[in-house]
Amino acid sequence: MCNMAENDKISLKEQVALLPMSAGCYLFENSKGEVIYVGKAKHLRNRVRSYFVENRDHSAKVRVMVRQIASMRHIVVDSETDALLLENSLIKTLQPRYNILLKDDKTYPWIAVTAEEFPRVLSTRQIVRDGSHYYGPYGSISAQRAVLDFIREALPLRSCRQKMTEESISKAKHTACLQFHLGNCKAPCIGQCSREEYQGYIDIATSVLKGDLRPVRSYLEGEMMRAAEELRFEVAARYKARLDALERYASRSVIVSAKMGDMDIFSLLVDDDEAYCNFLRVRNGSITAVHTATISVGVESTEQDIMTLGIQHIKENIASELAREVLVSVMPHEELFEGVKFTVPKRGEKHDLLEFSLRSAKTTRAERLKNLEIHNPARHTDRLMEAMRRELRLAKEPRHIECFDNSNLQGTNPVASCVVFRDGKPSRKEYRHFNIKTVVGADDFASMREILTRRYFRLLEEGAELPDLIVVDGGKGQLSSAYAVLQELNIADRVPVVGLAKRLEEVFYPNDPMPYYLSRTGEPLKVICHIRDEAHRFGITHHRNRRSKNFIQTGLEDIEGVGEKSITALLRHFRTLSKLRAATVEEIAEIVGKSRAEKVVAFLQAEKEN
Repeated sequence: MCNMAENDKISLKEQVALLPMSAGCYLFENSKGEVIYVGKAKHLRNRVRSYFVENRDHSAKVRVMVRQIASMRHIVVDSETDALLLENSLIKTLQPRYNILLKDDKTYPWIAVTAEEFPRVLSTRQIVRDGSHYYGPYGSISAQRAVLDFIREALPLRSCRQKMTEESISKAKHTACLQFHLGNCKAPCIGQCSREEYQGYIDIATSVLKGDLRPVRSYLEGEMMRAAEELRFEVAARYKARLDALERYASRSVIVSAKMGDMDIFSLLVDDDEAYCNFLRVRNGSITAVHTATISVGVESTEQDIMTLGIQHIKENIASELAREVLVSVMPHEELFEGVKFTVPKRGEKHDLLEFSLRSAKTTRAERLKNLEIHNPARHTDRLMEAMRRELRLAKEPRHIECFDNSNLQGTNPVASCVVFRDGKPSRKEYRHFNIKTVVGADDFASMREILTRRYFRLLEEGAELPDLIVVDGGKGQLSSAYAVLQELNIADRVPVVGLAKRLEEVFYPNDPMPYYLSRTGEPLKVICHIRDEAHRFGITHHRNRRSKNFIQTGLEDIEGVGEKSITALLRHFRTLSKLRAATVEEIAEIVGKSRAEKVVAFLQAEKEN
């Protein structure tokens, strides 16, 4: 290992210039001498130099890390594959702050087959390297208990904790317990079952744990038939009950396909700072294990690197060995896994399996994020705003969003609405209605120009805060009208604007004729949909109220000497205009007085004659 900081007078730039053009690993250290990042490279000098060149593609994490680099070290190896292996080893040993780190904050239940002369099958949450075999992990204790209960019901295995050996049995140091008399154990402790016979039962139990139910079915059917032939019908009935238990247990497992062989499935879901690698084990057409590893994403991590680390972690700690066929959503570094064929299925049952694995990863992510957000709501807001900034290709986070929508009915009563969202949530006290004043008929483009001009001319005049993003409900025409207004007000370079097409995932940008498609599964699209729905709801409510108000005005409010309060009182009493027309002067006079009643009746009579 070469230390590039032995001479404090050597600058980082000079240290980089001294790096060889060879494959190897580089280690960045901070001012305290702590390793903060480990990376691999095919050409060390070129790779490390890229950190210190101004690059817009560098994420905020990379820029923060580079500012902390005080010195560096490097290790030269023979090949890129060796560099990959060394990098993985160094990361596990040093746990650098800015690298990929696995997060296992939960202990899962396992089933252990102990390394004893007469093994036991038992539940555990701790893996001890004592020669025992472990199967799992199980997603819940109930799933694990279902497997254990079936094995104990179907096979005569011992459950006692006696330290049993062939020598202790020959010396008669043990006595049979109640389980032997109940028929649940063959009592190897008193020599009723040889070690070879007992091992046969363990082999069957191991097959069940691996997902293969054929040996146990064959054993139970054979024992049932033998007992029946010997006229031991009670024993035969007991084995029949165990066969029924087998069928109930088999129905609980997730069946994939009877034709599908043994395989493992790995899917990867990557967020900004965390990734989720899900593992499915398929044996004899059934899913026998599910596990999701949570991984902290490093600053320069590719999906291939993350997938490789996830598979290595699960192989070393959970799966013990991989199937010959492995389905993946992202190809790992294949050279690290000998004898394994990796494929990315595009269709059929294998693709369905991969989709099932991805849904499991999404479920884990949702549960983890929900738990984090309960304890830290600001974290959710920050993550959502950053996701919207990235998805909508904005320069800064859209903490303040305003959305506009027009409403009219065949050109009548044109109105518009403005809804305001802050931190992804409605700010209803800031909602505004607009009655269109200068536009005649159904001209949505002119209406949009009017309301945006009125809204932002006023904000500029008052020195009020401008939004971080303007959303226009409409296609390219509406967007062009809005953008023209922003240019006239000289704020087009200060406030970005986008237009929403009829298809929710399509977004238009100024001077770009082609739509940009948002991710259908991302949270930004959900926020955009919420904004659009609020603008529709708010605008339609105002439009409906105006239509109702205008309907009343075209009738009774034209009567001279009859005010709004009198009309409201009449409508509350008679409910409808037809009932009011059928009323007598005396009936109306009881509500608004004789003078107004006569005017109302005269107006309605004239209206009827016309």
